[in-house]
Parts: sequence; C-alpha cells; structure tokens
Amino acid sequence: MSHSTVPRSTTEEGTPEQLPVTSHDTTGPREGRRAGRLSPRLRFRRDRVLILMTLPAVLLVLVFNYLPILGNIVAFQDYDPYISDNGIVSILNSPFVGLENFQRIFEASAFWQAVQNTLVLFFIQIVVFFPVTILLALLINSVVRPRVRAVAQAVLYLPHFFSWVLVIAVFQQMFGGAGMLSQLLRQHGHDGLDIMTDPHTFAFLITAQSVWKDAGWGIIVFLAALASVPQDHYEAAAMDGAGRWGRMWHVTLPALRPVIALLLVLRVGDALTVGFEQILLQRDAVGPDAGEVLDTFVWWNGVRNQDFGYAAAAGLIKGVVSIGLVLTANKVAHLMGEQGVYKK
Repeated sequence: MSHSTVPRSTTEEGTPEQLPVTSHDTTGPREGRRAGRLSPRLRFRRDRVLILMTLPAVLLVLVFNYLPILGNIVAFQDYDPYISDNGIVSILNSPFVGLENFQRIFEASAFWQAVQNTLVLFFIQIVVFFPVTILLALLINSVVRPRVRAVAQAVLYLPHFFSWVLVIAVFQQMFGGAGMLSQLLRQHGHDGLDIMTDPHTFAFLITAQSVWKDAGWGIIVFLAALASVPQDHYEAAAMDGAGRWGRMWHVTLPALRPVIALLLVLRVGDALTVGFEQILLQRDAVGPDAGEVLDTFVWWNGVRNQDFGYAAAAGLIKGVVSIGLVLTANKVAHLMGEQGVYKK
C-alpha cells in the first residue's frame, strides 16, 4: 500500500507554502524621528561650501549693521567724542543723562517740524511714485517689439546712475530762476518763475526729482513679475471676451498685487527716510521750515552742532518708529491675503 505524503513546505498543488514573514524594525524611536531629516553635522558637511561663500557677507553685515547698534547708548549720554581718541573710551567716560535728550527732542518745535515735513514728503511720494512706476511697467510690457521695449527700458533706467548733484543741476537749468522755463516765460511777456527756491512747491519738486531718477529702477521689479504671468491666462481671458483693459484688470494687476504689497510694506518701513543727500543739497535754498526732514535734522544737530547725544536720540526714535511701521504694514498685508515681508 502506497501512502502519498505532502511536504510541510509545499501545498497540495505542489507550490511552495508562503510562510508569514515578520519584519522587525531595528530602528529605535530616536532614529525614526531623525529618518526624515539630517543632523546638524550632516547638514553642515553638505552645505559647507555655501556657508563659506556667504560667511564674508555675514561678517560685513554684523560689523557694519549690527555692531554699531551698540552705539545707541550715546542717546542716553552727554557724549563727548574729544575725551579720547578711542571712541569706546569716549563712550565709557561720557556722563550718563538718562532720558534728558529725549525730553529735549519732544520739547523742540524744530523736531516736530521735521517730522511733519518728512510725513508730507512720504505721502506725496507714495501717492505719485508707485502709480507712475506701475503705469510705466505696464506701458513697456505692452510694447510688441522687443528692441523698442529694450530701448525704452534703458532710457528710463539710465537716470538711476546719475548722482543727486547732477539731477539737481539738471532741474536747476530747467526750473531755476535763470532756467529754460523762466526764460521762456519772460520771452512771452510774463514774470520769471523760480521753482527751485519756492518752499510751497518744494515737496512736489522733491517728488518729481525722485520719479525722474528712480522710476526706471522701480519698474524692473514689476516687469519681472509681469514676465512670470503665463500667457494661457491672457488667452483664456481673451476667449471669455475680455478686451485689453479687461485683461489688464483681471490678469495683469492681480499678478502684480503681491509685488505691490511687498514694496509698499518696505516703502512704509522707509517712510521716515525720504532722501538725505537730495534734500540736504536743497535745504538752504528753501529754508529749514520747508526743507528740514528727520535725516537732515539729525545731521545738523549731530555733525554741525556737535550735539551727538541729542542727534542719536532723534535717530533712535526714528528707528523704533520705522520698525513699528513695518510690523503694522506687514500685518495689513496679511489681512489682505498677501505674504508681505514674512509669512504669518
């Protein structure tokens, strides 16, 4: 009698039996947490070349931007730089006066006049400068021929490389008392016009100079944003019946909105800095009542009058207010759905 036996390792059909396989995870909880990210040592080894490349720039920023912040202690002193040839020794030996410099600033009418002039210039420039740069960017972007577009952009961009001395000299030849406009008016029987020394139009003069010099620089960012807009969006809007103005309103401007929000936040943070060199060169022509801003106020009191503690206190107030303006403007950008300078 024959007996058929089935091996334990095979099934009735003769195929090998699949035994259950148990996997044993040899990694512990710490290794499991680190599986998705590298340790700081490995990251440093991976990025050491990039770190070495950026190290000089970081050192420059630390030395020239952050280390001088320690000098703000001068705002709380009656600082005398002539105590010693070493500036650190002068700071350590200058008498501490507490908040006396700040009290003098808040009681000075010249300071509040400088604040008023600064804010007026900022609001005029923010209302005029941004629309002009956006309109110029849209105009250049609408030019079909690339060569014409490149020439127009170069012509608008060129004044950015001019110094403020040259820019003011050009405006003097155009709008000064002996300028072309004044001579043209005299030739037609009218009185001459000297805009360069008129304190009532000084804010608009400063804004016009800034637009002529830096509008070409400002449109670069907007042109870069426009270049990233897919052409499919314009084609889809055209198929939906949108004309040129409709495509600009529904496609172009929404694409520029994040860039506009970012630049506005940065501009608001720079609101109290409206052009030191530009205004200093023209301050005496219109007088301090119209031409004094916070930067020239700090320079005049700190450098010319040698009241370094007083000027440092004014500069410190300006810095603190500027930080507050940046944070406020960035919060407004978040409420509008934009990223701003940093994310939430």
